[in-house]
Amino acid sequence: MRDNHTKGTILKAVIIAADFVLLNLILLAAAMWNPLMENWPIGRIRAFFIFTNVGLIIGQFYYSTIIHYRKVNAADMLKRIMSLSVTTVTVAYLLMKLLNLKFPAGYSLAGIGAIFLFLSLIARLIERQIVRRIRQTGFNTRYVTFVGNDAELLNIYHRLNDDTSMGYRILGYYADGEMAVSEEEGRTEGSEGKTITLNRLGTLQEFMDNLGHPEKLQTGDELYVCLSRQDRDTIRRISQFCDHNVIHFYFVPVSVETLGIDLKREFLDNIEIFTTYDNPLERPLNKLVKRIFDIVFSIIFLIPTALIFPFVWLIIKIQSPGPLLFKQARTGIDGKTFNMLKFRSMHVNDDADKVQATKDDPRKYPFGNFMRKSNIDELPQFINVLRGDMSIVGPRPHMLAHTKQYSELIDKYMVRHFVKPGLTGWAQVTGFRGETKELWQMEGRVKRDIWYMEHWSVWLDIRIIWMTIKTIFIHDKQAY
Repeated sequence: MRDNHTKGTILKAVIIAADFVLLNLILLAAAMWNPLMENWPIGRIRAFFIFTNVGLIIGQFYYSTIIHYRKVNAADMLKRIMSLSVTTVTVAYLLMKLLNLKFPAGYSLAGIGAIFLFLSLIARLIERQIVRRIRQTGFNTRYVTFVGNDAELLNIYHRLNDDTSMGYRILGYYADGEMAVSEEEGRTEGSEGKTITLNRLGTLQEFMDNLGHPEKLQTGDELYVCLSRQDRDTIRRISQFCDHNVIHFYFVPVSVETLGIDLKREFLDNIEIFTTYDNPLERPLNKLVKRIFDIVFSIIFLIPTALIFPFVWLIIKIQSPGPLLFKQARTGIDGKTFNMLKFRSMHVNDDADKVQATKDDPRKYPFGNFMRKSNIDELPQFINVLRGDMSIVGPRPHMLAHTKQYSELIDKYMVRHFVKPGLTGWAQVTGFRGETKELWQMEGRVKRDIWYMEHWSVWLDIRIIWMTIKTIFIHDKQAY
């Protein structure tokens, strides 16, 4: 169980080697076909190769791949690759200038850097899928043990266990009582009603009694402890045990001690204090950045929308008489009403403003059903974004009837309207998309919407957009 670091190092080394192969193939292609380099003598080309590779070496020192990490997202990968490409080109250029090599390499370096960035992005996505497949076969697996039987550990269980490509295996738990989730609790935690019973490895007392004999315990590579803060001596002893045995220790507050609000840590001298997060999108500069981001992305996505527009119009007219676009009043920023646009995916009906779409909804026609599953019906909302009614990313706007209904049932429901609604959102890409049959589903959606508001960044928006694009090719079972 302790060879995961070595395996991770092997994966990292292979990917870094692939980066050097890719860069040198690009350099070779440039030397052969770039008109700016066609008259260069062999000595100049050799120097160009050497300094560009030195730039990549330094870039890898600071921005080497992180796709072998288990908890990495698309935005982190993008930032890393952009930094690697820029560093490689910049270092190579500065070295050539520093050594007073008088040949025009700037434009060639810029072009090579752009191509390297583009191809590296594609390579990272392919490499990431390969790493996921390797982990699904059992290679580079990390083993996890829980201490305690609080419901909060079930949330950790679902995060680590549901996505098998992360490479986690749950060994079981040590606790005085059984830890099982009922069907009702399973739904609340997003496990789709599955009953989960973990392997109980022993009691808490048995675990504590054997801290001096780790060979008698099943502790894996990571240990998640969920005990009351009143048991601080026990928690401290377990933490020290993990330090001595090279086990990653994680403390999870028990559910009754969880405040239910997001806090950030600050220090008053050496005293640790916590404060609530503010809303980054209330700051004028962030608003401007997000608006520019929305306009640029809307224009980019409206181009393919214009190209498919005639085909969508023709198929809709053949399968379902009525208007091309569906307009529906939705709740927007500050609780104001606006008309959201969609390609019409249902037959004209009187329940459109009251009843959500269901899995086998008879109102849908075949092409409309396809559009909903592939998100094509949402494309006209880029017009809403250009108008300023919506943002690319944000809480999904709800029908007026649902706003009235859920604002009376869910605490903080209206908080989600402090920002513009989005074409896609954090809730939609983390399992809370589509029909909300039960109250817990909407509660989960609202919780994630507020989390997004408090943690907004351009990189988070890019991550959500990427996760949304993937649903075009990987069907979301909640989309219907």
